[in-house]
Amino acid sequence: MPVNKLVVRDGKVQFIHDDELATALKGHGDMNIRRASHVEPVEGGKWECDLSPVGGPKIGTFETREAALECERSWLINNNWR
Repeated sequence: MPVNKLVVRDGKVQFIHDDELATALKGHGDMNIRRASHVEPVEGGKWECDLSPVGGPKIGTFETREAALECERSWLINNNWR
């Protein structure tokens, strides 16, 4: 399971979605889920991570979807996403 980083801004908690963590936080206020990126297949059966929804770059290509998702998580954590 990936490590999630909780960020608190203006009284709001942000984290990279994880079913266990989302379940644990359920009932502690309204939850608004939004996409931070688009991990999509590209030509040749590879994958690309497009972080433009949070002002980031397009990164890729990756051999597997899981590799692209890991890149997404890493970029979000290391760039203090908003």
